[in-house]
Amino acid sequence: MEETFVTEPKRYQLKKEAAAAVRQNHPWIFRQGVSTAAEPFSSGQVLKLVGAANDVLGYGIYEPEGLIAIRVLKQGTTIPDENWVKARIDKALEKRANIRKFTNAFRALHGENDGMPGIVIDVYDRTGVLQTYAASVDKLGEFAAKYIAEKLDLRNVLWKFPVKRKVAREDVVLKGEAPGEVKIKEGKLELTIPIEAGQKSGAFLDLRGLRKWVTSQKLAGKRVLNLFSYTGSLGLAAEVAGASDIWNVDVSRGALDVAKRLHTKDAKKHQFIEADIFEWFATLNPKEKFDLIIIDPPLMASKTHQVDVALRTYRKLYVEALKHIRPFGTIVACCCTSRIKRGNFELTAAQVLGQRGKKLASLPHEDDHPIGFPEGDYLKILAFQIRG
Repeated sequence: MEETFVTEPKRYQLKKEAAAAVRQNHPWIFRQGVSTAAEPFSSGQVLKLVGAANDVLGYGIYEPEGLIAIRVLKQGTTIPDENWVKARIDKALEKRANIRKFTNAFRALHGENDGMPGIVIDVYDRTGVLQTYAASVDKLGEFAAKYIAEKLDLRNVLWKFPVKRKVAREDVVLKGEAPGEVKIKEGKLELTIPIEAGQKSGAFLDLRGLRKWVTSQKLAGKRVLNLFSYTGSLGLAAEVAGASDIWNVDVSRGALDVAKRLHTKDAKKHQFIEADIFEWFATLNPKEKFDLIIIDPPLMASKTHQVDVALRTYRKLYVEALKHIRPFGTIVACCCTSRIKRGNFELTAAQVLGQRGKKLASLPHEDDHPIGFPEGDYLKILAFQIRG
């Protein structure tokens, strides 16, 4: 299988807690749940995971560094092989059938949530972008990307390494070339994705549901404040919905320049403000009122002890937003942090925004971003209508 797997998995006996995790179909075995017997294994070694009774529980890939020691591939006694990987990918692509009727940009493989741990593959028209989140899954990811390229007849496949991996490697072209920008369609929207320069694989495909929701709103002649606007796709969605005055605010001048160049139909309807939003928002003139305020901050809690601080920051943002919303306007609250549980986020938003209005919507995840385990439920989007 093109060196995707070690041909003979090595036996590894799990501790009680780790065995329970595998039986519960959790995709991760954390470092503290692994004994010193695993230390001789090399990165990417496929392990036969056995329980206390010497029963085979499943198979996983070993990673010698980081919080996650073993990424579980599958339960059961059957060794994962080339056909198994292809079947997993085929199943994932079947889930995307309806999404592909709406857009030519989608997540073909969503890591653990599609049973392919540590591997993300996004498709932008005829270009695929692979991201692997650990060295141990690099070979598997490369195989998966090439198979998807074959299935979908992609012209280009680029392998981008996530920032969190801190890899000193350049992006790798697996097929074709690395296009600088790719035009895509999303319902009423036409977006241009800066593949190489953009965050993640080039764009935040998981925000498609919010873009779809914004375009469906009656915003004719309305004012919109788009906070943490990045490359302005939500600002464009607001313009398509009829908004006449759209403020895009972000700390990155580069992102704002991309937004201005690529994601405006009528530049006169947009303002682009470079600012630290946490400071800027508190100094905004109280007379500035908006009909729609979108609050989509970046990841703010990568560790459990940071959650309380992140929730306090959300509250401050919502309090400021209430000062600038017009009567019966809408505030959209987003959270992209898996460490913050859905219930805690919804409670935080309700305590501030719900006191002044009612919840209009809790946007569901899109079909190409399935939730396969608790930590996979990272993106939460709520909309509140605020009373006068």
